[in-house]
Amino acid sequence: MAKQKILVSALEHSANVHLGSVLKHLDSYELMGIFSKEYGSPLVDMQDRSIMGFSDAIKSLPFFLKLAKQMVELSESADKVLLIDSSGFNLPLAKKIKKRYPKKEIIYYILPQAWAWKKKRVFTLAKNVDNLLSILPFEKDIYPSYANIEYVGHPLLDQIREFKTFTPKELKNILFMPGSRRAEIIKLMPIFKEVAKKLNLNTTLAIPPHLKNSLEIYGDISKFNITYNSKEALQKADFAFICSGTATLEAALIGTPFVLSYIAKPLDYFIGTKLIKLNYIGLANIFFEKMGKEAMHKEFLQDEVRVENLVNEFKNFDYKGFLDNSKILRDYLKKGSAKKVANILEP
Repeated sequence: MAKQKILVSALEHSANVHLGSVLKHLDSYELMGIFSKEYGSPLVDMQDRSIMGFSDAIKSLPFFLKLAKQMVELSESADKVLLIDSSGFNLPLAKKIKKRYPKKEIIYYILPQAWAWKKKRVFTLAKNVDNLLSILPFEKDIYPSYANIEYVGHPLLDQIREFKTFTPKELKNILFMPGSRRAEIIKLMPIFKEVAKKLNLNTTLAIPPHLKNSLEIYGDISKFNITYNSKEALQKADFAFICSGTATLEAALIGTPFVLSYIAKPLDYFIGTKLIKLNYIGLANIFFEKMGKEAMHKEFLQDEVRVENLVNEFKNFDYKGFLDNSKILRDYLKKGSAKKVANILEP
């Protein structure tokens, strides 16, 4: 039996993690396109590049235009096209592929957050994508009736198998997760170091595997234990200080108490507040708002990310309430998504 050729566009580190979960359920395949080198021979592995925010994206526009052209050319020989997250690149790519090859089956996994901004994109998605695979239970409601969209579960529940059910009597192990992008890390590390110093507990720093050879961006980390396995670290931690992103939802699902901290470039933050109309940036908080509940965790943004704010939140945290809400969150998301996505990819 010939291997099924799948054109993949997975630009983000998290997209590649979720791709790996899907591949475990596929028997025979050949990947082409944009993905991590650990899964084969990509056209490009975006984890080798550092792009953060609107300004960096604008500077990299010629690179992305050329890359999109190469992807369209590759799609001719693909049996199916799998786009994962990254709407700024993948949505225009879907339109280009569908225009050139109308019968090519396009699958979009982890959909653009049209519920947060640019709601008109749902019509573009419905027109150009054959299978819209949602990981958010409420997402289907914002799409037109003719859209082929279904909730397939959430990918983090494929990867997280153990959940906390009680808070330790003494909080000793503190985890710091300053993000996976250089700019995020450079902004947060000085503050996180001061927090670690004031708490004077057993501190661990989570470093993404793709930054293992770039430790200089963290500065002096001699006072931290170092881990490259964030999920294992979240299981062991009694409390975590986390940059915004997937890690905050991981912590919320596991049941590891945490506070979200995020500092964007001033221009990016200004543009974001004008375009995105949300009360929260943490996914767990967004889910709880959709359920009509209060926020699950505290969020500190921009100038609010101060040592005293983070230390006070640690000292005054409602641990029992957080654990109760963690179970509510898991019940809301129900299941993992990898097997369902693999079934859709099968010939």
